[in-house]
Amino acid sequence: MSETLTPRRREAAAAGVAAVLAAGAYCLATAARGTYPLGPHAPAGAALADIAVPFHAHLWDLLHGNTTGDLLFNWGSGYGTPFLPDLAAYLLNPFSWLVGLFPRSSVGTAVFLVTVLSIAAAAALMTHALGRLHHGPPWLRALLAVGYALCAWVLDDGAANPGWMWGPVALPLLLLAADWCLHERRWAAGALCVAAAWTGSLHTAVAATLTAGLVLLVRLVVTAPLLPGSTLRAWVRVTGRAVTMTAAGALVSSPVLFVAVTAAQDARPGPLSATDGSPGLLAQLARLLPGGQAVPPLPDVAVGMLGLLLAASLPFNPRVRARERIAWCVLPALAALILLRRPEVLRWHGLALPVAGPYRAAFVVSGLLVLAAWVSLSHRPGPLALLGGAGLVLLLAVLAHGQDALRTPDWLRAAAGGAAALAALWALELLHDRSRASGLVTLALAAGVLGGAVWSAYTAGGPAVREVATAPAGAAHRALRAAEDWPAGRADPGPHAFTANDPLLLGGQGGGYASDQLPAALAQTLHDLGAGWTHSGRQTLSPDDPVGRALFGVRTYLVDGPAPDGFTVAHAPAPPLVTVRPPGPGDTGSVWTRRETVLGGPLYEVPVPVPAGGPPAVPHGSSGWSVPATPPGQAGTVLAASCPPGSTAYFQPLWFHGTVSGLGATFTSDGEQPYTAEGVRLLGPVPADGRVEVLLRTSAAGQVPARPLGCLRAGALEATLARLAAGGGAVVTAGGHSVSAVLPAGPAGTAVLSVPAVRGWSCSAGGGPYTAPQSVVGLIGVPLKPGDSRLTCSFRQPGLAPGLVVGLASAGVIALVAATHWPRRRPARSARATRRAGAAAAGGRGDGGSDGGGDGGSSGGSDGAASGSPPA
Repeated sequence: MSETLTPRRREAAAAGVAAVLAAGAYCLATAARGTYPLGPHAPAGAALADIAVPFHAHLWDLLHGNTTGDLLFNWGSGYGTPFLPDLAAYLLNPFSWLVGLFPRSSVGTAVFLVTVLSIAAAAALMTHALGRLHHGPPWLRALLAVGYALCAWVLDDGAANPGWMWGPVALPLLLLAADWCLHERRWAAGALCVAAAWTGSLHTAVAATLTAGLVLLVRLVVTAPLLPGSTLRAWVRVTGRAVTMTAAGALVSSPVLFVAVTAAQDARPGPLSATDGSPGLLAQLARLLPGGQAVPPLPDVAVGMLGLLLAASLPFNPRVRARERIAWCVLPALAALILLRRPEVLRWHGLALPVAGPYRAAFVVSGLLVLAAWVSLSHRPGPLALLGGAGLVLLLAVLAHGQDALRTPDWLRAAAGGAAALAALWALELLHDRSRASGLVTLALAAGVLGGAVWSAYTAGGPAVREVATAPAGAAHRALRAAEDWPAGRADPGPHAFTANDPLLLGGQGGGYASDQLPAALAQTLHDLGAGWTHSGRQTLSPDDPVGRALFGVRTYLVDGPAPDGFTVAHAPAPPLVTVRPPGPGDTGSVWTRRETVLGGPLYEVPVPVPAGGPPAVPHGSSGWSVPATPPGQAGTVLAASCPPGSTAYFQPLWFHGTVSGLGATFTSDGEQPYTAEGVRLLGPVPADGRVEVLLRTSAAGQVPARPLGCLRAGALEATLARLAAGGGAVVTAGGHSVSAVLPAGPAGTAVLSVPAVRGWSCSAGGGPYTAPQSVVGLIGVPLKPGDSRLTCSFRQPGLAPGLVVGLASAGVIALVAATHWPRRRPARSARATRRAGAAAAGGRGDGGSDGGGDGGSSGGSDGAASGSPPA
């Protein structure tokens, strides 16, 4: 394009062009859709609003010292949960840390920037990685890299999960590291690339590493005759470097890896993704064409019409050696087929089934398609190859016609984009020896790629959704800050909800928490004490009744309210964070008795209900009552019980799905075992006759607990709170991951911290040794001896200490290798340069890092692995 640039500068310029085109296309599409922050509408995808923005808001608070917790522990979510697993899962994309440069009110803009910068970095790095595979014009590599950086996976899945967006960056980074292995250089730098890939996103690192390994294997097979020395020795050398480099780099990330593994073992199992069976072949083939969204989800692998056409031309390109053609055709197809079978999906995701989607690794197939496309383009596909590729794409379109994922505009755009790309590629072949004319054609092709990328990004989000309402959330944040009383008491953003992670977004200390790393012990504790959950326990909710709030020391909370903010600040009495209950086990047979056990006193009258009308419910002992489906025209099933007059009746639907009515209250229960559990709900005051009747209507047979009714005695909660205030924690202090209390000296008992007893806590009472606490209905319990007046508990993240040891040791090995290699770097480079020069003379030169002139590549089929590229 510009003959005044040196090859190195031309390479850098091409990478910059790819980054600008990819990021610019995404921004243009966002502006055209009117999506925040370039418009008033909320971005599509619940993960962005419920996960990405709240967690980045919490990261902002950590960076600015504006939160009660620290990197080890998060006091705000789920009434206390480890934070390092969430940091590893959602916030280690290096671009995420730029959030600290923005105002807190602009966290959404920072999250958008994380996606944009990841797209730009992926495009720039893929441009260079393609050059290491085969030489050729860097500007054409840049256009293919744009298709990779804006592949369908990025637009449909990755953009809603900025933590995952490090995956498309990591893949070309690992491809470069594999290339260095092939050329027997930069071992330490390659290990650092592996470390960056694994640390930035463990979710995608396994798939990216496997893909880079497969690419290295293909290049070994293709270039075996060109490697210096015997083929066997060359394979051993390259393979040894790759294995040791990958192991060393992955072990550098051990602090993240060990924490993530232990957290996954402790986490609540999520709902199974739809990976059983394989989708239809035609449905999968349709995902190669740009546009559309499949239901149910399928691997999103489209890379644009330019990349698809070139990849399809590869089997027909005689300028590529047969062995290389076969390898690069088989590899993407094999990877795509692997993603459709459950056992292989597990391997590609590190034996952890993805919860947010079964095809989190689909971007690697897009990367392989782009690599195959470049292999063909770098060997200048002739008219027959282009026509063969066009015919194959046309056949694909005919076979995929009628798939629901593709609409009429998608077909029109695919036809127009394919025709334009075919014409431009044909023109490049005809004009390859005329630099000015070929440059103009390349510019036209770039315009087509940019237009196609903008359209793909524009249509990926579906129809525009509601407008972003930042003012109510800002008002809630200010209200909670004003009511902050930690650690004397909690300020809960719930039960009103803006997002699934309001404590992170708004501040305070609540029960709302949504994460793939949510500890099973935490979810079970809140569930046992009457709070609701969804997503099979990977999203917990705050309790919505006075006793439930008292259990966790909630003194300020938000409830639904009138416009304009939609919430009202409410206050309630609550005990301290640390209380003392008498020794001995309590009754845990029902949610009502478990609550009494924690608070250490009688609260509820728990009657045994009886069927009293409609289709009769069938008792199953402690398992609960089976409620039959309500026949058309009937009122429903009635359960009746007697409670003390003047008490307040509450009902726990739990897994029941239907309508619940009683004592003048009616509400909808959305229970579905095990996906959604309903919490304790208010019915109303018990009348003078003491009779409570509950009407249950459901379209399908359901179930309620054996003791679904609890009647809170008048004045019982107030009396219990007064007793706890007199004998509970006199002075409570909390650090980032510790809590201590000075207690009135008294008889033996059990100190109860209203914090879920997740693994990692250790406590000391009366100055004694630190030991793992007991569980009091899932909360932290510490036995007290007579006279004990001081309690201290501290949290240490499981897996962190051994991870730090292994990570530092591996980093030391890498540093030692780099230090010992540095003094003899020049002689070693000269020896390798001699071997590469001999290989180049035997197999033909292929400069993997330069532009290779304006002819688009050689016709000899030489691979970059055998190049005589000057060592870096």
